Amino acid sequence: MNCARCGREILAMDSYQHLGQTLCEDCYIDIRNPPKACDPWAVYSATRSRQIQGMNGAEGLTDLQKAIYEFIKGKGKVTREELIEHFNLKEIELQSQLAVMRHCELVKGHKEGDRIYLVLFR
Repeated sequence: MNCARCGREILAMDSYQHLGQTLCEDCYIDIRNPPKACDPWAVYSATRSRQIQGMNGAEGLTDLQKAIYEFIKGKGKVTREELIEHFNLKEIELQSQLAVMRHCELVKGHKEGDRIYLVLFR
């Protein structure tokens, strides 16, 4: 059987049911516990951990997170749509990556007029 969300092949014993859909564990967790960019405890934990380990900038991020960080840094400001297109990501995947970078106080949203851009946290 395949996951109804990502299409990955899964065994019946490794599947989860949610609203009539059969899901893999990763997709089930994503649906039940979506990443939240605004989480004060996660921000405190991430920034404190990075401080203790002496990390700056993109240190400690995954390769994808580093690439997103550098892309934003190079452009100055970008939209979510630009990131989705450039990195060929789904919205939920981008949301997960941005939540980590937000918790580390590396990236934040910045509103200009009716548009929201992602910029470096300075």
